Amino acid sequence: MTPDPLGGNPSAPGGGPHGPDPLDHSDPRRAAGAAAAERLLRAYVRETGTEVPAAGQSLHLVLPLSRMTLRVPVRYRSATGWHRFGEVRVVTSERGGSLPADIALAAAGLVREHALRRDRSLLEGGDAVARVLDSARRTAVHLARRRAEAPGTAGPTPFLDAEQALLLGHPLHPAPKSRGEASDAELDSYSPELRGSFPLHWFAAHPDAVVGESADGRPVADLLRSLAAGVEVPAGTVPVPAHPWQAREAVRRPETAALLEAGLLRPLGPAGPAWYPTSSLRTVHRPDAEAMLKLSLGMRITNSRRNNLRGELRLGVRAARLLAAGSPDRPGPGGWLRAEHPEFGILRDFAWVSVGRGEGSPEAGPETGLETAVRDNPFRGTGGVSGSGGGAGEALCVAGLLAERTGPGDGSPPPYRSALCEAVERAARAHGVSTAEASERWLLRYLDVLAVPLIRLHAHHGIALEPHHQNTLVALGADGLPVAGRYRDSQGYYVAASRAAALERLVPGLYEEVELVFEDSFVDERVAYYLGISNLLGLVGAFGSFGLAREERLLRVLRGALERLRAAEPGAKGLLELLLDAPTLRCKANFLTCVDGLDELVGDVHTQSVYTDLPNPLAEAQR
Repeated sequence: MTPDPLGGNPSAPGGGPHGPDPLDHSDPRRAAGAAAAERLLRAYVRETGTEVPAAGQSLHLVLPLSRMTLRVPVRYRSATGWHRFGEVRVVTSERGGSLPADIALAAAGLVREHALRRDRSLLEGGDAVARVLDSARRTAVHLARRRAEAPGTAGPTPFLDAEQALLLGHPLHPAPKSRGEASDAELDSYSPELRGSFPLHWFAAHPDAVVGESADGRPVADLLRSLAAGVEVPAGTVPVPAHPWQAREAVRRPETAALLEAGLLRPLGPAGPAWYPTSSLRTVHRPDAEAMLKLSLGMRITNSRRNNLRGELRLGVRAARLLAAGSPDRPGPGGWLRAEHPEFGILRDFAWVSVGRGEGSPEAGPETGLETAVRDNPFRGTGGVSGSGGGAGEALCVAGLLAERTGPGDGSPPPYRSALCEAVERAARAHGVSTAEASERWLLRYLDVLAVPLIRLHAHHGIALEPHHQNTLVALGADGLPVAGRYRDSQGYYVAASRAAALERLVPGLYEEVELVFEDSFVDERVAYYLGISNLLGLVGAFGSFGLAREERLLRVLRGALERLRAAEPGAKGLLELLLDAPTLRCKANFLTCVDGLDELVGDVHTQSVYTDLPNPLAEAQR
């Protein structure tokens, strides 16, 4: 692997000049604590604008309100925020004396400092600390379980194996594996990291109590019956699925309890074949099923309770109708996308279902907790990409592809730090080039099959998405390079106000009862975050952090590709000028959102999360 320009490759055997990698510690609790501290620190320094010194030096975090100073060795300094850190220590004397600081002490100090600075309740800060510790504890369980597996153990399909790969969680979130309110026994079945699976909990609903819609007008009752294999459904009723954990909670809601009491809803219990949770936990997959299901799940995961809201579900169906609109001679957005970029596709949330007795339209009424979105499932059997223009390949969640691995448990590093490392090494061998050159080719192919289609869809039709790593998938060819891309999750759709009228003419009633149209500048800002910072800069950071290539070189490659696209696509000028030339970019602040106790799925889209300004590495990159 290419040595890191800032002081060795922290992912190399032995850890380079910095000693053994803390992620590979033989005690899974110590390895999990190191991973938790690294994620906490990455988020903290990004959101507070704290300068990180070069590799081999120490980061000093002075916390005056808590009368504490933390000292952390820097193993790798990243231009995009994917820093690597060593053991956190608390300074005990002016002469530099220090003691080890575990994740509990580090989290308490950092969270308390910023709760006080932001005039937040220390009770909220205590809740944030509790989530950090819960995340670390659950990560330790993930590592212990995976280390106990036989070598070569994998998920049922390549698609599911990638969904099950996020053992350590989001690299820039302080509590990525926090799952409050669920017991360890429940999470054995519900966690993708533990290779869980479970039968769905089914209800039998009177047809008059079933609400929902589909993009093509197919009755949702027919769709549900096709998915309820192995479930004994009473005659004259409709099967309605639920996550087992959610089923217990939903029946306590007044709206659901009233349906049960009236005899319009009847619990059938767990039934049918097992479904597998994907990386989001609430979306479940069965390799032989015609669709995936995005179930409502009120469990608090990271910052939010993942209850499906009916407005979001309606949005998915509207988006599916929009993608299907048009004719062969005058294609709409979906037809244009297929013609221009056959290697890219969008997984539609094309139907939804729930139960209720709302007045007026059949979708009216409050959520009952049994809301479910129905999603395309092109990943059947082997996990290949059905109908991809680039040929057969593995469908990989990008977050799973980049997910850091720890060693096998004896203190040594893993053969590859991530699936990305394996893919790049395969590309280097196939093409007879260096790992650094293979990394550049990988990045450019990734842009072609994923980022360029998304940017051009926005430029030509004013439709923007939220393509962070967990919402995007790539298929890899035999040489390890990307051959096809996919986007999923209709919760994140935006229509630029300047294009709203044209799209509504294509799909009358497109905006009724959904929040979809936003000012062009706001849409550009969000795409710059989700696609620019979270996805593309995050990918560059992963290459650098894993020792595959120099971030500075990859930033120049990325900038050059985006400049060429700007010259070719006038409609993308606003977005690309923001990405390429703005000195700062608006960035979601996961640490501050956690400290403030916000639920990112509740409230106005402008204020659901804390955003902060981040120096723009692309503006600093020289071509």
